[in-house]
Amino acid sequence: MQTRTLGTTGPQTSALGLGCMGMSALYGDSDRTESLATIHAALDAGITLLDTGDFYGMGHNELLINEALRTAPTAARERAQISVKFGALRTIEGAFTGYDGRPDAVKNFAAYSLQRLGTDHIDIYRIARLDPDVPVEETVGAIAELVEAGHVRHIGLSEVGAESLRRAAAVAPIADLQIEYSLISRGIEDTILPTARELGIGITAYGVLSRGLISGHFGRDRKLAANDFRGMSPRFQGENLDRNLDLVDALRKIAEQKGASVAQIAIAWVLSRGEDIVPLVGARRRDRLTEALGALDVTLDAEDLAAIERAVPAGAAAGDRYPAEQMAHLDSER
Repeated sequence: MQTRTLGTTGPQTSALGLGCMGMSALYGDSDRTESLATIHAALDAGITLLDTGDFYGMGHNELLINEALRTAPTAARERAQISVKFGALRTIEGAFTGYDGRPDAVKNFAAYSLQRLGTDHIDIYRIARLDPDVPVEETVGAIAELVEAGHVRHIGLSEVGAESLRRAAAVAPIADLQIEYSLISRGIEDTILPTARELGIGITAYGVLSRGLISGHFGRDRKLAANDFRGMSPRFQGENLDRNLDLVDALRKIAEQKGASVAQIAIAWVLSRGEDIVPLVGARRRDRLTEALGALDVTLDAEDLAAIERAVPAGAAAGDRYPAEQMAHLDSER
């Protein structure tokens, strides 16, 4: 497994991380047995970074990772690094009602996560979205206290803009920024990515396949389950979907010429953007994981990258990456 280092102060991780959200929530029903097998296969393949959130399935995802690690070989378990997002407030029915970044809340969330994960520390801890009522300095300061106490190893952030990155980094070392980055979500390239690099902050890129939209496996006639949040995503709606899948068709021609799958080209493109970027792949099944791992063997030269740019130009995607009410929570979009 290739490795990368998250920023100047963060840990060395596998070049690909495994995003575990879909094993518990938001993409329709999941298969617990297959989810556990997929985590085990990822660990066997050398993936060390497992990404979760305490609100994924109301704690289900952390418990799933706990079970996967307890039943994994000792060596794989000891290599595993867990990245946790916290702060989302939810109703019993599953609706999101905001975010809580108060210092006392930060420590409360961490206490519950440590219990569910069955570990004495969290490798990277981050608020999922900034709390607009709490200065980022206070939230990061609380995580820094958890680092000092040994409960957290590294501080991360999620979906924050350049100004917030600077304010946070002035309080404590920030290992990485977790943010959406893919061929059709390139907003970070303007100011956020340059600022992160200036500050020595790594990037863990989620949504590298845009929730399956640019995986090459999403068809125009696909019917989404009622509990699949993509049914509310603007990029999966009507004419937007058609336009976005036209981009995938253009990308498919390049993939065929390279002897790779569309997903592998899309992941390889993110890998090519810099050694400080670690893509998170949201595979829920072993076959999709195997496909994603194949991206590590895809080399994109200057001609390939130029062809990809022509096929999927920056800003070509139709529709926002979240519904309007969720976009409003993104400090990175302000």
